[in-house]
Amino acid sequence: MNGILLTCQPTDYYKCSNFSGMVRIYISAPLFNRMEKEFNAYIDERLRSMGFETYLPQRDGYEASSLYDSGTMWEDIKSKIFKKDVEELKRSEILFMVLDGRVPDEGACVELGMAYTLGKTCIGVQTDSRKFQMDNNNPMIDGSLNGGLFYSLEDAFKQLQNQVYKKI
Repeated sequence: MNGILLTCQPTDYYKCSNFSGMVRIYISAPLFNRMEKEFNAYIDERLRSMGFETYLPQRDGYEASSLYDSGTMWEDIKSKIFKKDVEELKRSEILFMVLDGRVPDEGACVELGMAYTLGKTCIGVQTDSRKFQMDNNNPMIDGSLNGGLFYSLEDAFKQLQNQVYKKI
């Protein structure tokens, strides 16, 4: 891992001695159909119940279809979404990436690369059984997951519950 591991008390795991405030998690995941959005909302709800602050792009950011329906030009839509998400990545300590799907979502992969380059802790979860029947992930993806890759949500949540990572 590329950071310092901060061990916190189980009842106060979202606060650590050298960190003021709540740990902010950027949830990076595909968000293009109802099932994906519901899965993301479940992850968000669980993380918030654990005491984390979250950024969930489908709730807190812009959605291209809504902007387009309001008459916003495509070039402006792309710029707004990109700038907002980059700003929120910078404000977060942890990126929590959902790698489910035949291949990981392209936008989530870009967010992962940015978060890794910004020195954030990057945690991945991959519950999709299709992945276990095929080759491994691209080494650039797995190599960027400096906080670990988990094959169940519960394992990822336990990791976050027991230990909070802070990059320096």
